[in-house]
Amino acid sequence: MSNPEQQGADEYINADEVAEEVIQDVDGAEPIDEDDMIEGGVQEIDPQNDDDDDYDDDNDVIEIDMSNNSWTYFDDHKDSIFKIAGHPKLPVVVTGGGDNVAYIWTTHLQPPKIISTITGHTESVIAGGFTNDGDYVITGDMTGKVIIYKSFKKGQLWKLHGEVETVEEITWIDIHPTQPVFAFGATDGSVWVYQISPEITQIMSGFSHSTECTSGKFVNTGDMDNLQLLTCSEDSSIIQWNCFANEQTFKFQSTDYKGEVPPWVSIAVENDLNIAALGSRDGSLFVYNTKSGNIIDFFKAIELKEDQDIFDASIEALSWCAGLSILAVGLVSGDLFFFDAKTWKLRRSIKFSDAITKVEFVNKGHILIVSCLNGKIYKLDVREGKELFIGTGHNMGVLDFVVQDNGNKLITAGDEGVSLIFKTDN
Repeated sequence: MSNPEQQGADEYINADEVAEEVIQDVDGAEPIDEDDMIEGGVQEIDPQNDDDDDYDDDNDVIEIDMSNNSWTYFDDHKDSIFKIAGHPKLPVVVTGGGDNVAYIWTTHLQPPKIISTITGHTESVIAGGFTNDGDYVITGDMTGKVIIYKSFKKGQLWKLHGEVETVEEITWIDIHPTQPVFAFGATDGSVWVYQISPEITQIMSGFSHSTECTSGKFVNTGDMDNLQLLTCSEDSSIIQWNCFANEQTFKFQSTDYKGEVPPWVSIAVENDLNIAALGSRDGSLFVYNTKSGNIIDFFKAIELKEDQDIFDASIEALSWCAGLSILAVGLVSGDLFFFDAKTWKLRRSIKFSDAITKVEFVNKGHILIVSCLNGKIYKLDVREGKELFIGTGHNMGVLDFVVQDNGNKLITAGDEGVSLIFKTDN
């Protein structure tokens, strides 16, 4: 990857140039070389079937795919599962749902076993996860309540450690990858950072976003003397915070985006390269260096066709693959784009039959996991440009997932309230 600091703030790629990289109607996906990704075309995975056989106009009946290749399932939730997060050391996950409950349960047993039930939430549990050492789990709900449980007996027992209630509704929680610290954003635009141990202590609160704070990620995490947090908002502002000093390190706004006002909703950070990418509801991508604050690029990832809805442009998922120098970008339209992080040109496009909800490279390598609202989860080899596995069994969308066992086990969060475990190494 080229050094971001050597690129000027005005070195942008033209949206028309991006569109030219897509070659339509390619029968198969060509391999992506590890050194120089081959420009392929649009590869369709599980496209929607519009044949008349699938729809009976007289009886108004739609056939549902009832296939299920999961290994086992967890169905104790009574409503949609919005969040799932994995324990860093144990075959354990935490799930939060629309039933106002979070469960900690095992993923190596068939059927899974509940280890602990986190109660006390009064609305849907939509965010959370484990600390890097696995000693604490944090869950947050739509009434703004954050609950922290502590682990005992090597994860076999969990007890209440404390609660935080400072806002009316949280939108996200991010947990620091090396320190016992977490942050969350709220619908009122505020940002909060707390230390977990030995006691729950507020580190920072920020009030510079004027509307909903939609996402946040800790950045420059290798610097143990500083605590840096990146947040974004529907109001188009992007802020990098010095949490210990409770001040802004960098702030980007409309003048940095050629006068546009993108409503930012997603963030992906590659801390090893000091680079962050942000996606917006209107299809904009913004990339900058988290050390220097230099803007690397700003461009439109997609130009909508006449028959597409404006919401199709929303960038819901981002993931970096440092080894291949690419950024995977997933949209509501079902498009999955791979951008070359050296040139920011589009190298490949894959089309899914419904909105993409999450993308994640396994251990930052060439294996990519993708989940969709079509109820399926996919395992792809980006270098070879081929499918390795498709997980089926949900009758509603997959809202989130966890990767375990080096990508050989995938655990989903289903909109119908079921979590499926897939073994992909068969």
